[in-house]
Amino acid sequence: MRTQTTMQDNTQSDIHNTIHEDVRERYASVAKSRTSCCGPASSCGGPSVSSSDGQSARNGYSSAELSAIPADADLGLGCGNPQTIASLKEGEIVLDLGSGGGIDVFLAARQVGDKGYVYGIDMTDEMLELARNNAKKAGITNVEFRKGHIENIPVNDKSIDVIISNCVVNLSPDKAQVLNDSFRVLKPGGRVAISDIVIDGTLDDLPITETQIRQALSWAGCIAGALTVDQYIALLTEAGFERIDVDIRHHYTLEALGQDIENVAHLGLAPNVVHDLVGRFAGGSITAYRPA
Repeated sequence: MRTQTTMQDNTQSDIHNTIHEDVRERYASVAKSRTSCCGPASSCGGPSVSSSDGQSARNGYSSAELSAIPADADLGLGCGNPQTIASLKEGEIVLDLGSGGGIDVFLAARQVGDKGYVYGIDMTDEMLELARNNAKKAGITNVEFRKGHIENIPVNDKSIDVIISNCVVNLSPDKAQVLNDSFRVLKPGGRVAISDIVIDGTLDDLPITETQIRQALSWAGCIAGALTVDQYIALLTEAGFERIDVDIRHHYTLEALGQDIENVAHLGLAPNVVHDLVGRFAGGSITAYRPA
């Protein structure tokens, strides 16, 4: 029994490592080429960074926000704007999970001011280099970018007031651990404000299984790992969070994801079923609190 359990654990670890490496390679490519990789109207190898301002505007960033940050910080990678739900206050300590080029870190740094501080966590060296260079060029001093996985956050227990994240939790192969570790690092009364892709409803009534759907979709393309709303709420509850809210902001289409029927023909589904499937993926805003 122990041998069988060990083999299962090793297999699961191999799967997690494969997903991490796939995601890391994709986003390393984004950092090098400055092309968008996630969210509507794009996939890896999609529009250049010169068009990311349009993508970010669709995600809810204002022109004032975008003009206040280094240009290379905005890669158009998100699926929302966590700043709109974070309600950041002066002096707060903020943590951004999957900080990329630094857009949300820099915007949060403006809101918390000199008395506050913002940590950005990313596992991709190329993204970290880009973000650190952006901070240096812009003279932003109340930020720090650390290398690490969001399943094992490299900050101390009960040290963070607010966790933000933008279209990154869905990329993790172990979301329960992400949320458990988020709970660990938050101060009592602290909160999470996450923009993420979620499934509105279920995938149970489709003619192929949920497992087959997730295997067919690109994990690094942002939607394969999306949780249903009920799954998100359940994992947050199990982690210890309360006052949980998941708000659906918009639903996706194939076109909005930079896909077409030919690109997903390997699913073996009729076009109307494919459109139905994709339409269940939505941009959501997730908030929750660690009990005080």
